Amino acid sequence: MQKIVIQVQLKCNKCRAKAMSIAAMESGVNTVRWEGEKKDHVVVIGDGVDAAGLTSLLRKKVGLASLESVGEFKDA
Repeated sequence: MQKIVIQVQLKCNKCRAKAMSIAAMESGVNTVRWEGEKKDHVVVIGDGVDAAGLTSLLRKKVGLASLESVGEFKDA
């Protein structure tokens, strides 16, 4: 399992919902949640998720998005 963190600039709550649904529909995704002080980081957990492709898709559909980190997810 890998953990992908993508920062997204959001203009409204509709954009937030759109970004969440785009991330959730990507193949291999198990969990999607918002993190960060401003709740502007999409955290995606799954197997075989294309991090660069997901970032590019969010950039096209929602707005400015940047890949923050990709790493191994460890269960607590």
